[in-house]
Amino acid sequence: MLSFNDLQGKVCVITGGAGVIGTAIAKDMVAVGVKVAILDRDEQKAIEVAGSLSAKSANGGIAKGYKADVLDKKQLEEAKQKINQELGSIALLINGAGGNSPKATTQLEKIEKENLNELEKTFYGLDIEGFDFVFDLNFKGTVLPTMVFSRDMLENGKGSILNISSMNSFKPLTKIPAYSAAKASINNFTQWLAVHLAKTGIRVNAIAPGFFLTNQNRFLMIDEKTGGPTPRGKKVIDNTPMNRYGEVEELSGTVLYLLSDVSKFVTGICIPVDGGFSAFGGV
Repeated sequence: MLSFNDLQGKVCVITGGAGVIGTAIAKDMVAVGVKVAILDRDEQKAIEVAGSLSAKSANGGIAKGYKADVLDKKQLEEAKQKINQELGSIALLINGAGGNSPKATTQLEKIEKENLNELEKTFYGLDIEGFDFVFDLNFKGTVLPTMVFSRDMLENGKGSILNISSMNSFKPLTKIPAYSAAKASINNFTQWLAVHLAKTGIRVNAIAPGFFLTNQNRFLMIDEKTGGPTPRGKKVIDNTPMNRYGEVEELSGTVLYLLSDVSKFVTGICIPVDGGFSAFGGV
């Protein structure tokens, strides 16, 4: 019988683990007996989230919070040392840290003849520093933790790495060119690293969430005053065949599948979890 029992007792690091998606994934991993290290720039938040999860744990699952900036290799190495001492050898890694920046976001969706005098609101008004921030956080923020936390897997001859991509990587959304391109780089890196590590026993995969309400996008999708959808939110729902946003808990089944030995011949893929968004042509 297939199960996720092979995950029980393993140590998993989740970067960005105190965020909405990271917390939801960590909760279900603790429930199946995983020892979860929640990494976040906000140490207190990481500790609080870990405490709330451990209080409800079963099957030996626990969670502990650690401070680490995914762009600071020294902090990551220090966190790894503590995790090894307190939880054990790292077998699993989820690269969940990421995000966008207003400096890399256009105000207008498209350039029209009537707004040629408002180029500062378009691609031409974007701040290159915003692009740097978004690429560093999403791409380098995946590369550096992988360099650090996969070392135990290399020594043990087995492990699983999961990167959090986005539907933007397949179908770039208007207004957010840097974020879409940065997530596309995650897909490419996932494939490259999967090949590079294929003979070491380490598998590398990714998931591409569709539209889930998080602290970052909630009021881009829902009108704060009325509670109804914004024009952008209506477009999202209309182009998602299931006609709703995803619940963050609905990511966990795919995550557990890719981390578990249930998928031990699967590497180098990116699975959409998107309510059919990627399959829909709009008509």
